[in-house]
Amino acid sequence: MSRVKPPEEEGLSRSARKRRAILGAAEEVFLKGGYLGTNMDEIAAISGVSKQTIYKHFGSKEGLFVEIVTSMTSGAGDAVHSEAPEPERAEEVAAYLRNYACRQLTVVLTPRLMQLRRMVIGEVARFPELARVLYECGPQRAISALAESFARLADRGLLSLEDPLRAASHFNWLVMSEPVNRAMLLGDEAIPSVEELCAHADEGVRVFLAAYGVEGG
Repeated sequence: MSRVKPPEEEGLSRSARKRRAILGAAEEVFLKGGYLGTNMDEIAAISGVSKQTIYKHFGSKEGLFVEIVTSMTSGAGDAVHSEAPEPERAEEVAAYLRNYACRQLTVVLTPRLMQLRRMVIGEVARFPELARVLYECGPQRAISALAESFARLADRGLLSLEDPLRAASHFNWLVMSEPVNRAMLLGDEAIPSVEELCAHADEGVRVFLAAYGVEGG
């Protein structure tokens, strides 16, 4: 009997389905065993393909790991940078920023992404490319997207700032630094609850608007 494809596989080519299966298996195996503890034979067995097929798609174990870092980090970024409409009035800015900050924290502060960050940091001496990918798809992407949004808000008189990129960096680290550092150093059990993360986001937004807000906001 042929396997019934899940909805997300409908329309995908056979090659694309194999690639997706490899990535799904590799993510589990890398996060469980780390880079050095990951065996390509295990990934092949779980994904239902040959080891040669994995190498055909990704070239090497390192190439596969870079793809995992890219896909996991970019996927989180896509969830954060959803197309929420920007505010039209000054009194809407605080709620807009709170929603963004809370979404960013709850997407990033998950055990899987924290595991990934710890693993990449542990491998940075041997594979600096991994850290670059994580940074570019994570913090750099977030700050760049915020800077573009802040520039538009400033042009409409909804924020008061001269350097959108610097303001975006201030916002990002007001919101992210303390909970991310805690989770990175103290482990998954130190990840705050959603309620605690959103309360932290509220405080970060309050401090940010004290510096960059306008009257009426």
